[in-house]
Amino acid sequence: MTIFRTLAAASATAILLAQTAPAFAQTAWDMATPYPEAEFHTQNIVQFAQEISDATSGGLNIMVHSGSSLFKHPEIKRSVQNQFIPIGEVLMANLFNENPIFGADNIPFIASNYDSAKALWDAQRPLVEAKLAEDGIRLLYAVPWPGQGFYTNKPLTSGSDMEGMRFRTYNATTGRMAELLGASPTTIEAVEIPQAFSTGIVDAMVTSGATGARTKAWDFTTQFYDLQAWLPKNMIIVNEAAFSALPEDQQQAILDAAATAETRGWAMSEEIAISSVAELGEHMTVNTPDAQLSADLAAVGETMALEWAESVGPDGQAVLDALK
Repeated sequence: MTIFRTLAAASATAILLAQTAPAFAQTAWDMATPYPEAEFHTQNIVQFAQEISDATSGGLNIMVHSGSSLFKHPEIKRSVQNQFIPIGEVLMANLFNENPIFGADNIPFIASNYDSAKALWDAQRPLVEAKLAEDGIRLLYAVPWPGQGFYTNKPLTSGSDMEGMRFRTYNATTGRMAELLGASPTTIEAVEIPQAFSTGIVDAMVTSGATGARTKAWDFTTQFYDLQAWLPKNMIIVNEAAFSALPEDQQQAILDAAATAETRGWAMSEEIAISSVAELGEHMTVNTPDAQLSADLAAVGETMALEWAESVGPDGQAVLDALK
């Protein structure tokens, strides 16, 4: 009789464990990011992943692979789309060739502060979400880089001062901007920038104050123009099938953490924009553009905005109207 009771108890325990096992199941995701651990975008993502783990009591753990260690930047969106990984980070403008709606935040001189960049994002977001959904991808959140500025070795008082200048460009948008300013677009890889300046291959470039501070731009340029020319965004995307396969509480944990990360990331970006420009000011001349230069740059921005809106269609004009 004792044996039967023991067996019955063991059987009951086994059934109980089988019934409760799903509550303790763990899901592990790998996440690809293209930027190093020290970058504020990556730091924000690490906190985002930790908040999801905490909210799900370890039920969903996201391993962040920084610095393109898992996939190179151009491969990340396609890897999420094809379910090689469930989640990743990409620079939104990198998808411009897939659809120009992704390049709205790369139009210079139309959204030149955080308030206007947020208005642009509010108008752009539903269009971005719709395009990603066509590829089976869900947008979680997006965070801007600090605004872009010009680095030169001579003062600028108007757009005409750029004529004939060899301008370092890194995509079609910056190349078109250089053309409209009368400069000569010159494609140079980031690692070659210091040598390109020192050998006279380029005379000017555009990038954020944060990047300029991190790369010590004062070693090869003397002037920084804090233009806030545009605030390009990184976005965090997740494969829709992988997301939908999660329990509802884990899905909600991701959405809640994403909303928090977006708010936190915008604040981090703005703080770094201020501190990095201050650091540049300790080593080089930081300039605010005068009226003529501002007017000339605004005219370039208007031309590029119209060209962009034409390539997008009615949705593009609606985004621009939201800024006005």
